[in-house]
Amino acid sequence: MTVRPVCRSVSRVYALPTSCLLWGALTGLLVLRAAYRLSVEPAQPWRLTCQEGHVFAPGPRGWVGMTPCGTCAPAGRPGWAAAVATALCCVGLAEAVGTRPELAVWLLLTPPLVLLALVDARVHRLPDRLTLPLAAGVPVLLGLVALLPGSTGSWPRALVGGLTLGGVYAVLFLINPNGMGLGDVKLAVPLGVALGWYGWDVLFLGAFAGFVLGAVYGIGLVLLRRANRKSAIPFGPFMIAGAMAGLLLGAAAAA
Repeated sequence: MTVRPVCRSVSRVYALPTSCLLWGALTGLLVLRAAYRLSVEPAQPWRLTCQEGHVFAPGPRGWVGMTPCGTCAPAGRPGWAAAVATALCCVGLAEAVGTRPELAVWLLLTPPLVLLALVDARVHRLPDRLTLPLAAGVPVLLGLVALLPGSTGSWPRALVGGLTLGGVYAVLFLINPNGMGLGDVKLAVPLGVALGWYGWDVLFLGAFAGFVLGAVYGIGLVLLRRANRKSAIPFGPFMIAGAMAGLLLGAAAAA
């Protein structure tokens, strides 16, 4: 008599993290084509053909997919690594946020952030075509979420957080343009908005974690003699990893 209610209860508990896991895995694979096309030198906007010379299809089909183009073989291990990373981030957010409405924003934000991390890791570039829509879209989406019952963040604080973190990165760029790129400054705005949603302590933690991760990576490269103190490193992945850690902790604390 009690088996069916227990099964229903268990299915409800696991439905959200399971669906978020699947969302992360799928979107993590589907950003690979865009990552390949955007991994070019700054003078180029994107690739028009794949390595085999196949021209990309127009519209979304030319940007969304698991392979460099519709004809080439799958991307292999790097592609699966991106899918796993995206899936883990999404299921972690689901566990931390629960059914609060801001979860939808974080789930939409995660695949573009993974895409940015892939591109920056490959060519040290954070394209405006990704950072600027995020800088505009995250505040708008959180503004809509703030109107819904059940949200736990502050939209005004989120806006100020985005301006604050963007301003900090802008100052660092002006002080040392060789160590900080404009792409990092633009990416700091949506990350600051997301972190500021949960509080100033979360904003500080997420930003600080990014600097620590980047410093550890740089020091590791120097110790391994794969770089020197003047070598440039892609900072975007560490900004994103730190912000994701801050979001997870901030969401869990707000529960």
